[in-house]
Amino acid sequence: MTNPSDRTYTETHEWLKVDGDVLTIGLTTYAVDQLTDVTFAEMQPVGTEVAPGDSVGEVESVKTSSDVYSPVEGEIIEVNESLESNPEQVNADPFGDGWLVKIKITAQGALDESMDSEAYSASIS
Repeated sequence: MTNPSDRTYTETHEWLKVDGDVLTIGLTTYAVDQLTDVTFAEMQPVGTEVAPGDSVGEVESVKTSSDVYSPVEGEIIEVNESLESNPEQVNADPFGDGWLVKIKITAQGALDESMDSEAYSASIS
């Protein structure tokens, strides 16, 4: 299982990709494998203010449901609306079309605590 090196990872199995002051969050392949088939994804609406540790949404699978957490302080500026009708994108392309939410960062929060690809891979092996 390869985790792209252009992003960082959390202990709760989200991937984080920073572009300027915008953070994109998605689920790792490991998380998707543990959930099995994602059947529903609902994120907080655009404009929602979040703090580190706040839930930005929830994904449900045939096995369980799981919250998705923000490591930063900021405002949700975009959600992947296509997941409403096509949640299986999270299963098929978790590092691409299956992204979940984008946050405009106002404070780094726990972003510095995220792991690089190598450390994350070691933590799940």
